Amino acid sequence: MSLFYLVFLTAISVAIHLMYADIIYIHKADHHHRFPGYVEMYWGKRAANITNVIILTAVFFTLTAYLVLSLSFANLVAPTLPLAVKLLFFWILGSAAIFLTVKKAAILDTVTTSITLLMILVIFVLGIFTSPEKLLFIPTSNPVFLFFPFGPILFALLGETAIPATMAYSRAENLTVKEIRRVVSYGSLIPSIFYLLFVIGILGISGLAVSDDSVSGLIGYVPKIVLVLIGIFGFVSLWDSYSSAGTEIKKTLEYEWKLPRSVINSVVIFSPLVLYFVGFTNFLELVSFIGGILYSIWGLLIVITWRKARIIEGVNDTLINKFSPLAVYSLIFIFIAGIIYHIINFL
Repeated sequence: MSLFYLVFLTAISVAIHLMYADIIYIHKADHHHRFPGYVEMYWGKRAANITNVIILTAVFFTLTAYLVLSLSFANLVAPTLPLAVKLLFFWILGSAAIFLTVKKAAILDTVTTSITLLMILVIFVLGIFTSPEKLLFIPTSNPVFLFFPFGPILFALLGETAIPATMAYSRAENLTVKEIRRVVSYGSLIPSIFYLLFVIGILGISGLAVSDDSVSGLIGYVPKIVLVLIGIFGFVSLWDSYSSAGTEIKKTLEYEWKLPRSVINSVVIFSPLVLYFVGFTNFLELVSFIGGILYSIWGLLIVITWRKARIIEGVNDTLINKFSPLAVYSLIFIFIAGIIYHIINFL
């Protein structure tokens, strides 16, 4: 069932990422905007303010989810170290990476992505060769959780926060339309393949004992040195994700809210930590809420804004040449259905 969601939502994530990239590409002469700025162009100031709140809420909670998950990886490396020390260590490193330049951030992305892919391959190989028979006892579906995977998997796949940085780098490197389209599409497809390898590996190692955060359930099933390596690799991977999401908030506050730099820095740095200590510490509930409601609203806004931008601008030089009205309305329906389901589920 989750494999179906992975394939289905991967196709949606490719479409959403290309739409967002297309909006930015259409306005390449006026690129000092984040998504709320484009919403204001086509839907007005009030819609932009609402979008700002939704996006900032989504990304702040995303950073909080990364803080929570960082502890799971840190526990594999230093289980006896005080929780607060591990949390603050990751928080300081993540906050520092937010303020890197585009060029340095791209280099960091390359290094951390390579480390992440290596970690996933290690887990996959362990899962296949350690006890693959455990995969045979995994239920193929569970009607009780028929719609539950939508939120967490959408959270894992949608990477809107990376699109502006990707487009900025593409602009700096003078990439062609075809090259940009390829970068955005492959950047959406490749993670899905490695997610699948990761899941197979985790289930092969942990079986029915798999934990909510995936990695805690590895303890006792693989050698200590492997746990340490996975913990380090995962920690580094989260560091990259944290900096990418934090940069999106920073640029949104800078371009759309016009706040003083000192205020921006303080908000970006301290908000995730405050949310964590307020009590948002359940990883699975966090990603369900973020993906199922906040990211779904964000995706919905991207679809309708892209559609209006194409109608009003009427440009031919775009990243997306053909996209049927039926596909657009289908995306709108899917996001609305996901939002309604998760709101009911949380109530």
